[in-house]
Amino acid sequence: MDIMRLIPRNSYMEKIINVIGTPDIKVITGVRRCGKSKLLESFKKYIDENIQDANIIHINFNLPEFEEQLTFRALYEHINSLYKENMQNFVLIDEVQMCEDFEMAINGLHASEKYDIYITGSNAFLLSSDLATLFTGRTFEIKVFPFSFKEYVRYFDLSDRYEALSSYIKEGGMAGSYLYKDPEAKYDYIADVFDTLIVRDIRQKYKIRNTQLMDRIVDFLMDNISNLSSARNITNVLGSMNEKIHHTTVGSYMQYLCNAFAFYKIRRYDIKGKKYLSSNDKYYLSDHTFRYAKLGTRNMDYGRILENIVAIELLRRGYEVYVGVLYKKEIDFVAIKRSEKIYIQVSDNISDDKTFEREVSPLLQIKDAYPKMLIARTRNDEYQYEGIKIVDLADWLLEA
Repeated sequence: MDIMRLIPRNSYMEKIINVIGTPDIKVITGVRRCGKSKLLESFKKYIDENIQDANIIHINFNLPEFEEQLTFRALYEHINSLYKENMQNFVLIDEVQMCEDFEMAINGLHASEKYDIYITGSNAFLLSSDLATLFTGRTFEIKVFPFSFKEYVRYFDLSDRYEALSSYIKEGGMAGSYLYKDPEAKYDYIADVFDTLIVRDIRQKYKIRNTQLMDRIVDFLMDNISNLSSARNITNVLGSMNEKIHHTTVGSYMQYLCNAFAFYKIRRYDIKGKKYLSSNDKYYLSDHTFRYAKLGTRNMDYGRILENIVAIELLRRGYEVYVGVLYKKEIDFVAIKRSEKIYIQVSDNISDDKTFEREVSPLLQIKDAYPKMLIARTRNDEYQYEGIKIVDLADWLLEA
C-alpha cells in the first residue's frame, strides 16, 4: 500500500510555534482533508523534540480508543486526570466537534489557566464565524488551505516548473488524492470529500431539508467561478425552473458553503471611491479541482481556473482580497495587507496583442502609486510594461 508522504508545512508551523504559551485557544480551521490533523501531529513532534518539561495530552477523536471521552464531562475529567504539576501542559484535540458539547470542556480547561490548548475541527462544526460564540476565551485561528503549488512541487520533487503547473492545474491541492494513479480515481476521491464530508456536514449542522437546492447552488457557483454572483441572480436562474425558492434561503445556503471553507467570497471594492460595494460578489473554490471532480473536465476554462488558483494563493499569503472596480472596468484582485496594496490581473495566455491590451488597460487607468501586476502563463522572466510587472504564474506561485 502506498503511504502518504509528509512534507513540512513551515508557514503554518511557524504560526503555531509563535503562539506557544499565549493564553488563547488555538484553533486550526480549513476545508476537510486539507491537512489539519497532520499539522497537529507535526506540532506534537515539535513539542517532543524542543520543549523539555512538556506534558502532552493528545486526543484524536478519529481513533476508537477515545470513545469514552465523547461527552464534555468525560473529556474534561480525562484531561484533568493527566495534568502534571510543574510542567507545561499541552492539550491537543483532533476533530473536537465529535465530542458532545465540546465547548463546555474547552471553556472549563481554558478558565483553569493550566493548559496550552490546540484544537482542530471539521469545518462545518467549528467555523470561524462560530468561534467567538463557542468559546469565552480569546481564540487564535490558524487557517489551513489545501496544498499550494509550491507544496505540490516539493511533494513530488518536480524540477520543471512549467510542466509542474500544468499538472497542478489538473490535480490540485487535495493531497489525499495523490495516492491514486488513475485520474478518474483521483476525481472520485475529491468528489467524495466534497459530497460526503463537506456538503453532508453542512446538511447535518444546519438541518437542511432541501438537499436538491443545495446541490444546484453548489453546481451554479462552481460553474460561475470568477463571475459576479448574488443570491438574487442565482434565485432568478434556479427559480426559472418553475420552483418557488426565496433569495434569503439561497443566500443562507451560500453562506453555509463559505462557512465550511468550500468557497471563499470575494467582495467588490470601488478603487476611485475607496469603498466596498454591497451587491454582487465573486466566489472561489478552496481547491479548484472540486470543480473538475463535480462538473467534469470537458469545458476546461483555464482563465477561470488560474484566477481561482491566484485568489486562494493570495488568501494563503494572508492578504485581504477584493475585486477592483474602476470606471465600470474590473480589476481581478486588489490584495491588501496592512499598508501594502497590489492590483492584479490574471490571464492564461497574453501572447495575442488584443488579449494583452485588454488585460493591461484597467491597470493603466489606476492613478495611484501602488504596484500593478499581470500574472499569466508567459514562460518568460519577469518584465515591465509601462510600470506594470508582467510575471509568469509558475514563478509567482513559487516565490512565496
